[in-house]
Formats: sequence, C-alpha cells, structure tokens
Amino acid sequence: MTSAAASAPPAASTTAEPSSAPARRPLLDWRIRFGALSLVWGFSFLFIKVGNEAFAPLYVTFGRMLFGTAVLLVTLVVKRERLPRGVRVWGHLAVAAFFLNALPFSLFAYAELTIPSTLAGICNAASPLWGMLLAVVVVSDDRPTRQRVAGLGLGFIGVLIVLGAWQGFSGQDPLGTALALIASASYAVGWQYVRRTLSDTGHSHLSVSGGQLLLGTVQLALVAPVFAPAPTSFPVLPLLSVLALGALGTGVAFLIQYGLVDEVGPTTAMMVTYFVPVIATTAGVAILGEHLTWNTPVGALIVLIGAALTQRRSGSRAPSGGRTRTVRVHRTGS
Repeated sequence: MTSAAASAPPAASTTAEPSSAPARRPLLDWRIRFGALSLVWGFSFLFIKVGNEAFAPLYVTFGRMLFGTAVLLVTLVVKRERLPRGVRVWGHLAVAAFFLNALPFSLFAYAELTIPSTLAGICNAASPLWGMLLAVVVVSDDRPTRQRVAGLGLGFIGVLIVLGAWQGFSGQDPLGTALALIASASYAVGWQYVRRTLSDTGHSHLSVSGGQLLLGTVQLALVAPVFAPAPTSFPVLPLLSVLALGALGTGVAFLIQYGLVDEVGPTTAMMVTYFVPVIATTAGVAILGEHLTWNTPVGALIVLIGAALTQRRSGSRAPSGGRTRTVRVHRTGS
C-alpha cells in the first residue's frame, strides 16, 4: 500500500515547524484524489491475480516495481530533483525497500496463487494490527493505550472470523493466507525501521521514495531470474494488469498519497486503508467471480474497527498556527 505507508497508512510523528507560504492549490479536490487512491489500491489485488495468470509471482512483482520506479524517476526529472546521496542513506533505503516493497509485494503475489484477491485485500488491512503488536512487544516511544490494545485483540478476532477458523479456515489455503498475513506484517516492520532511520535525511520524500523503489527493483532483478522462470510470452491482459499495478498502484499512488498527506494530514490520508479491502472485495466478487461467505465481510468489518482503534492516540495535536511535519512511510502501494 505507503508514501507507503505508506501506506496505505503512513506512520507519522509530528513536531512543530514554522508555517511556510501556502502551496499552490491542486487541480482536483482532495476528496476526488482520496477516492482515486482507494480505487487504485483496492484494484491492486485484482491486478495481481490477473498478472499471475501469465507470469511467475516474482516477475509480477518485478514488473510492478519497474513500472512504479519509472513513474517516480520521470517525476524527479520533471521536478528537477535528484536521488538521495550518501552511503548510509542508501543502506537504510535498501532495508526499507526489502520490507516495504520487495518482500510484501512478492508474498502477496505468491499468496494469490492459492487464495482469492478478496482475502488478500483483507489481510492487507491487518498491517496496523501488526504495527500495534510491535509497539507492545518491542520497546518503543509509541506506548500502547488500553484502547489500542483492545483494538489489537479485536482485530485479530476479526482475522479469525474472516478465515472461518472454527471450520478449518473455511476452505481457504492456510499457506497462502499465512503468506498474505506475513506480507502485511512486513509493512509494519518496515514502518518501524523507516521511522527510526529515515525520518530526517535532508532529502525530499519524492527523492527518498524514488531511491527506495529503485533499490527494490534491483533486488527483484537479481532474485527473480534465480527463483522463477522468465516469461516466454506477454499476453495483453496480464501485461496491462502488471503495468497498471506498477504505474498506477505503486508510482502514481505514491504521488497522490504524498499530496494528500501534505494537504489534509496523515490521519485523514491514512483513512484510505479502510476503503481498500472494501474495494478489493467488491472487485474480486464482481469482476473475478470470487465466492464470498458471510464471515468474510463480517470479519473484515471487525478487522477495520480494530485497526482504527489501534491508530487512535491521545494528546498528539500540533500547536495551533504551526504546520505539521510528517514522517512519511514509503510503502508506495498495497
């Protein structure tokens, strides 16, 4: 999903910063861009499923990263910005690219070999729950409250309901489901890493995200030929799906999210996370003809409520009259 936190939801911390000159007003209202981002990320799971019909999962992910990187690099050229400098920054970006892009994107692609895109989209919504679990287990400056811990418990109950745990996973493949859940956990690990290492690099968020995606693309370019058969044909529909997954779901989505965070703040921007599984489920059922039982939407709703509770914080307002500085998580895609 981030930036990508990106998320889908960006993890954020705030500090007061002197107000600057008002930015130029965007051509489209933020609500329209919010809706577009929800659609793009919601359809990402459908695009993965269609891409898997012709290409090995690692090559679906490689194509996604390649096209997404191209969008950000072109934007950097247009805006006359440069990629980050410094060995230390690039080292941290390599780790971030692995946990926020290469690993979770690949795991979701492998998961959708055996599970519906609807289930993959719902598992993606568990990312905030994993983030909350890390805050509980690992010593963190983001101390959990009773309400957030309750949200964590509620969310995982929702996951069990989605999976139909009382009836043997309701016919879902356990391995594929585990891969999707591990993918959502990978985002949480990446968020924590980015917040601690890349919150103040001195580079623009576009520059940092471009470097991160570039490194993720290189990682996939090295791994894919070793572990997966290279494509021998390029059917139009799967190819277009991978193109849309990368250019729209990863590249353009970051640019939209980046603008939303700047305009309406991270709290409102990250609400897109709660629309993604709804759209993913609707697309999977309506377009792919995937079967939906009662426990899937009910469990998904409980997951989203739990995730929302884990994101609530007390006493975190920025001072009046000051502009909020946000630490964005460069997930660039769901």
